[in-house]
Amino acid sequence: MNEFSASGIGKRIFQLFVSLFVLLVVTFVIGRVLPNDPVGAVVGELADPAAHAAMRARLGLDLPLYQQFWLYVSGLVRGDLGNAILTGNPVTKDLESAFPATLELATFAVILSTVVGVPLGMAAAMFRDTWLDRFARVISLVGHSIPVFWFGIVGLVIFYAGLDWVGGPGRVDVYMEGLVEPKTGLLLVDSMLAGDHEVFWNAFSHIILPACILGYSAMAYITRMTRSFTLEQLNQDYVTAARAKGASPMGIVTGHILPNIAVQLLTILAISYGGLLEGAVVTEIVFSWPGIGQYMTNALLTGDMNAVLASTLIIGLIFMVLNFLTDLAYIILDPRTREVTA
Repeated sequence: MNEFSASGIGKRIFQLFVSLFVLLVVTFVIGRVLPNDPVGAVVGELADPAAHAAMRARLGLDLPLYQQFWLYVSGLVRGDLGNAILTGNPVTKDLESAFPATLELATFAVILSTVVGVPLGMAAAMFRDTWLDRFARVISLVGHSIPVFWFGIVGLVIFYAGLDWVGGPGRVDVYMEGLVEPKTGLLLVDSMLAGDHEVFWNAFSHIILPACILGYSAMAYITRMTRSFTLEQLNQDYVTAARAKGASPMGIVTGHILPNIAVQLLTILAISYGGLLEGAVVTEIVFSWPGIGQYMTNALLTGDMNAVLASTLIIGLIFMVLNFLTDLAYIILDPRTREVTA
């Protein structure tokens, strides 16, 4: 990698840290100016004023805003995100158990949305204005239009309560909780490592419906963008030349079009993955999924800004890192980008 590419990467790393700091400042200020009462959540609404004032001082909420921010940043540098009001545990400990659940759900969802969305989008472009294209566009429109919580409730009523095809709320049935030692925090992976096939298939039956519901909106977006990218390439001269040489439609797609839109697809998939991590809140609430979305929602209801701040920073950091890795992939895979960066 040449000198100019290295300087471009350094610039993007700097932008990553600046964006993260801005996110920290904005989230911290909003959390402090909101009309919530985290002290009341700790000592109770009926506590006497002296106990209320003592707890407020203990939490550092009696200090000026800039001092509160400095104390929080100092703790953040040391890896101390404070204690959660709701659980009483360090926020880092809560996130260690909550975040893997969200990561597993979002990863499963993005795999499903990619496996379905990319081929469907390319097929819709290759057979433009046919029933297949119209079907893909209707599926995409529905995925963008109907709320996720409605899909989740209907899915539970039909596939869980009605047909009994999938598991219910939660990551696993109650009687199977704690049977597998958490090594990675990903229940499917941990059950496979432990060789416990019963827990694996039970966990699979629980994750498949929320993953499909969560991934549907991402699949709609991936399908629409893939169709657009493919249509753009179909008008290029190299596709016309390949057809003139007798190349099959599948050969044109796999040998010519797909390599040319790979970098664009990377961007779309990274955005979709970050969006799934960020947007899993509603899905986790509907399916009682013990992930970071449900954890952050409960923290908001109790005014626990330590937990909210930490959750927001984690999701924001992942989203920014995904964008950074996508930019890096552009620099590595696309020579034209290296020239622009230089």
